Amino acid sequence: MKISGKKIARLNLSQEAIVFGLSILLFVAFSAGIQGFLTPSNLLNLLRNVSILGVLGVGMAIVVIGRGIDLSIVAIYAMMSAWTFQMAADGAPLWLALIAGLGGALATGAITGFLVAYVEIPAIFATLAMGTLLYGFVRVFLIDLDVVYLPASADILGFLGSGRFLGVPAPVIIFALACLIAWGFLKYTRYGQFIFAIGDNIEAGRITGIPVRPIVVLQYCVSALIAFVAGIVMAASVDSVNTRVAISTMVYDIILIVVIGGIGLSGGRGNVRNVIVGTLLIGILLNGMTIMNVQYTIQNIIKSVLLLIAIVVDSVLNPRDEQTAQQGDI
Repeated sequence: MKISGKKIARLNLSQEAIVFGLSILLFVAFSAGIQGFLTPSNLLNLLRNVSILGVLGVGMAIVVIGRGIDLSIVAIYAMMSAWTFQMAADGAPLWLALIAGLGGALATGAITGFLVAYVEIPAIFATLAMGTLLYGFVRVFLIDLDVVYLPASADILGFLGSGRFLGVPAPVIIFALACLIAWGFLKYTRYGQFIFAIGDNIEAGRITGIPVRPIVVLQYCVSALIAFVAGIVMAASVDSVNTRVAISTMVYDIILIVVIGGIGLSGGRGNVRNVIVGTLLIGILLNGMTIMNVQYTIQNIIKSVLLLIAIVVDSVLNPRDEQTAQQGDI
């Protein structure tokens, strides 16, 4: 028997509410069943790690709402922050290194957006290629080692990773600010509304006069900007950048956050709250599995199953219309 999105809607339970409830249940279960889960040090570590994933999830969400996907976001996150601190270690003023790193991130986002919007390469392939290219280029020409450590000149950034304000860890505050700014951008700016319109129906957007191609480029630039900020915060948290993160499975964690939180892959649907609840659930799950010493391969299997379930649920709740299917972006 086929289950329709309308029948599910009659239950008055949104995917967002279900995921939030599961997050609470999972937290309670881990607190009761895993020794050390409720310790202050672990909860602090959980908040920091989940905040970084959440910031990256905000960037991915903006692209997905605009009916795209950004598989290069982790490469920008790792490689541009690593290059920034490598320049600072080589003697460049920190402010100049930060500007150069930010410029590199924005340039990468702009090129990706150009390939998607003007060359019309499907986003999944354009971003996959750009992420791989960025990793290879930076490792071959700009950075000598896999791990780049923060130089003494970057100590001023330490507050971003380990500082607190009114007892709240700085990464959590940055995540909250990212959510607030993204919410305001999507809800109250013309460009944010354009992203929703393009995601909902790109052809209708063109007919109504929306500059579709420039807006597509914009959303990848915004994603790159957010990725760079997340990279700087993570580097400040652990005093180093491991460039191999760029070729890890981290990007799938970010996609999982977005999809399981309730943002529709068909575009034009979703909000920042979806990112928050998705981040909460995945952050708790990853932290609990790590404490239990669950094998990394098993963790990936569990995350893959969750992602598959989330995609199936998304296809039921947000069925692809004919115009969406013609795009074939993801």
